[in-house]
Amino acid sequence: MTADAPTVLATSGGIRSGRHTYFEFSELTQFAVELAGVTGRTPRICTISTALGDNPHVLHSLAEAARVAGYEHSHLQLFPMPNVPDIAGQLLSQDVIWVMGGSVANLLAVWRVHGVDTVMREAWQAGVVLTGVSAGSLCWHVGGTTDSYGPDLRPVTNGLGLLPYGNGVHYDGEAQRRPLLQRLVADGTVPESYCSDDGVGLLYRGTAFVEAVAEIDGASAYHVAREGNSAVETVIEARRLH
Repeated sequence: MTADAPTVLATSGGIRSGRHTYFEFSELTQFAVELAGVTGRTPRICTISTALGDNPHVLHSLAEAARVAGYEHSHLQLFPMPNVPDIAGQLLSQDVIWVMGGSVANLLAVWRVHGVDTVMREAWQAGVVLTGVSAGSLCWHVGGTTDSYGPDLRPVTNGLGLLPYGNGVHYDGEAQRRPLLQRLVADGTVPESYCSDDGVGLLYRGTAFVEAVAEIDGASAYHVAREGNSAVETVIEARRLH
């Protein structure tokens, strides 16, 4: 069973240091799996770490995190070549697709070379829950702020656009994020945007924003809209996951 509508949980979290493993999935990822509505079998999750160049340590650590969580795990690897003969078949057979952070600019370029952008839209429309952290949040949107090009943040505007909004990740965690995102909305570089503090996820059903959820006390989400030549920020209270 998959979600009953196209579903994205775009987050600045969902993973943390593990007690006995390098990573473990945290409440936001657990919520994404719940959204898939799996009953009577083990949930299937595919992790993707294109944004970190398919680093072998990350691939192994995500597989360990999935094992500890009790998920049926697979991964899509694109370096040095795809690790599966049928990318569409691999992704469309999942309950959840979980995308690791890193360079969103490189992720988008490599995905387009291999047609993953098209398959992601098919998976989304089929009810496979799309989630992930940082670059794995930005990618579903039109664009937002990124450190893909260096330590001084710059805009990215060629996201997959499944969601017709901008996205601000790590909104409270990195000093450049909030002012740059607001400038980009104010000058029209990115459309109205939804933003997440560290530990917050943004839930969309279809292209509609539904709610913000948090795995950290006191963390919030934000809506940033253009009014004239300015950006207006509205705080969205996040429902605490337990």
